[in-house]
Formats: sequence, C-alpha cells, structure tokens
Amino acid sequence: MVRHVDYESRKKSVLGATITHYIREAIPVASDDIASYFDLSSATIRSIFAELEVSGYLTHPYTSGGRIPTDKGYRYYVDFLLSQMELLAGEKEHISLQFKREIKELDKALEEATEVLSSITHCTGIISFQEWEDRYFYRGVSRILEQPEFRDFDKMRMLIKLLEEKENILDIINRDSSDKVKVYIGREIGCPQIENCSLIVSSYRRKNKPSGKLAVLGPARMEYNHIIPTLEYISVVLTDLLDNIK
Repeated sequence: MVRHVDYESRKKSVLGATITHYIREAIPVASDDIASYFDLSSATIRSIFAELEVSGYLTHPYTSGGRIPTDKGYRYYVDFLLSQMELLAGEKEHISLQFKREIKELDKALEEATEVLSSITHCTGIISFQEWEDRYFYRGVSRILEQPEFRDFDKMRMLIKLLEEKENILDIINRDSSDKVKVYIGREIGCPQIENCSLIVSSYRRKNKPSGKLAVLGPARMEYNHIIPTLEYISVVLTDLLDNIK
C-alpha cells in the first residue's frame, strides 16, 4: 500500500520545527538537527530547506552552514501560532503575584509593570501613558543586550540610542490605536536601527478608557508563544491595578 504524503503540510511542519529550534539554540539549524523529529533523512530535510529558502522563509548566513528564519519565516510562525497561544493558570498566578497591590501612585504602578514585563519576558519592557505625551517607562536593556544578536557594538549602540530618543519609540508603539496585540517583525517595525528585532505591542485601559501601550522589544529570535500571551495577560492585570488608583 502506497502511503500518501502531504508535502505542503510536511514543509510547514519542518519550517515550524526549524524556527523553534533556532529560537532555542540561537545558532543556524542543520538538517541533522531536524531530521530526527520527522523520521526523515538529512538529504530529504536539506531538500525541504532548499524549497523553504526559495520561498523566502529561511536563509543561510554561511555557504555551507545551517538555516535561520527570515522575517517572512517568523511572520508565518507567529500568525500560525497566535490562535494556539495561552498561558497556564500557574503562569497567570505567578504574574499576578509580581505586582504590589498596595501601590497607589500611577507612575510607580507603571514603573513596576515595566519591570515585571521585562523580568518575565527577558526582553526590554516599554510602557507609554496617553496623558503624558513625552514620557514613557522602559526596563531591561541589559536583558536584551545579553542576547547573541547584540554582541555587535554598533547594534548595541543603535538600540540604546533609539530607547533614549523617546519621540521615535513612542511614535512606533503608539501608531496603531486598536486594542489588538500587534507583532512587528524586523523591517515591519519601520526602524532601520532595530531591524534585527521584533516588537510586540498591546494596550491597557484605565477607568474603562484606552490609556496607553505596553510593548516588548527583543531579538526577532524571541519566544513568541510565551511572550505574546504574557503581554496580553499583563495588560489585563495592569488595567485591573489602575482601576484602583485615583
């Protein structure tokens, strides 16, 4: 009996496994790394890699090296995963416990939320507040600079400069007025200084009115399946916290 093979589904599965592996290991992915997941030969995986590269989902930094995702690859990965992303009850409880409920000053609450956001995602956390047009909070620059993507001094310098130039970063995180989570990958951010990054943006409310944005800035190789639902849940917790602050 001849077994039917759904080549498109297999190709998508290989792409997903390759991106997951790269996110975890931060080094180009070889065919041998993926072959064992699918009970396929390395030659078959290399052939699939070649097809994915022609389609623009993967690339290779070195002639004979493994593959890494492109912005298009990450975009497919995120769009595919979005409907499946959800935090476990224990993770939600852990996040809630990070907030000091006795805080009654708005700026201290936003500062704390920024630190919680950064510490849980291991990226840079950013929060803006609509009524303070030229002010925002950010924490965790050192966390993002620990990532291998920022070993290059110029990339490190450009990232720090962008965060210090508050007008530019505020324009980026505030440009979409919807309440939906937005994921900007690489060049989608529209900022050459951080085109090797991804930016995930959510909204929070105060007194049932839109009040500002929360964002996570990190390398394009970030754990989207954890960071996106974490950001969404912190938005909920912050909204609840601010309802009790005058």
